[in-house]
Amino acid sequence: MNRTASPSAPASSSTPPDPVTVYTAAPDFGVLGFDGPEAAAFLHGQLSSDVTGMAPGVAGWTSYNSAKGRMLSTLLLWRADADSFRAFVAADLAAALANRLAMFVLRAKVKVADLTGEGQSVGVGGAGAADAVRAALGVAPSAGQGARAGDACVVAAPDGRYYIHAPAARARDITTKLAAHAEAITTDAWRRLAIRAGIPAVTRATQDLFVPQTANWDLIGGVNFRKGCYPGQEIVARMQYLGRLKERLFAFHVDAPPAAPATPVYSPVFGEQACGTVVNAAPSPEGGSDLLAVVQWAAATADGALRLGAPDGPPLAARALPYAVPAPAAPDRPRL
Repeated sequence: MNRTASPSAPASSSTPPDPVTVYTAAPDFGVLGFDGPEAAAFLHGQLSSDVTGMAPGVAGWTSYNSAKGRMLSTLLLWRADADSFRAFVAADLAAALANRLAMFVLRAKVKVADLTGEGQSVGVGGAGAADAVRAALGVAPSAGQGARAGDACVVAAPDGRYYIHAPAARARDITTKLAAHAEAITTDAWRRLAIRAGIPAVTRATQDLFVPQTANWDLIGGVNFRKGCYPGQEIVARMQYLGRLKERLFAFHVDAPPAAPATPVYSPVFGEQACGTVVNAAPSPEGGSDLLAVVQWAAATADGALRLGAPDGPPLAARALPYAVPAPAAPDRPRL
């Protein structure tokens, strides 16, 4: 049943703009490769999105979950052609994730590889990102698309940021060309672009903590509720159709240095018990830091400041996300 829920999130304050076009040669993502005639079927049985339904050239968000339905990794998946996929994942998870997925290949005709060390990655973002990428590579895919540019691959995330992977010499040439059209930024600044887009990245510190819906993965197209089985599918589906979400991902600013992933969030509503968890954080150009945190609805919408790290920690100021977060609604059917 379709339900219409009005966007309901904490009150938000203004967010200062980032530079128009930026790039970094040190993004915090790794690259996995999946190649073979059964790559699509294999990934379809492992990830939360409709992989077999992806046309060549399409890219989108997906997740790899535990049997309990909790996210072990977030991925930007690109179907390069009928038998080849590339996935961009948190750098500190790439090797372990490739090894784990390879264990489930069995007799399937697919090769899983961690390609991170075989080249260099570059990230590009901002309002002029497409023009800068086109100047550097000769091609700039639209959001949610990817392309090969010689020995490089360039993938545009649905939010418009570009993920590029190329052999080291080519990557150096790309960054040299980008420098004429964009401002160089740090890894922290690249991470902030994702925070402003409301796109959480699961890292080693936050593995196995969040059901996809609590991280807003359903709101950005990272979950397909009509596909067949994959790890955790039953739990994810039950939460969607029979459950009631008690927490969601929200954006905040705090006058403090960036908190480490998995730092707890507190509220007077919950007293000494944590009511949320930081997912990602990065320095803000206005001072302090910006962050994404999964927080209990009862705390996020109640009067009284949310606090970072301790019940008396620095207060969190809500920021607007670029998409609507629906208020919790009663389940369509009673629990069985």
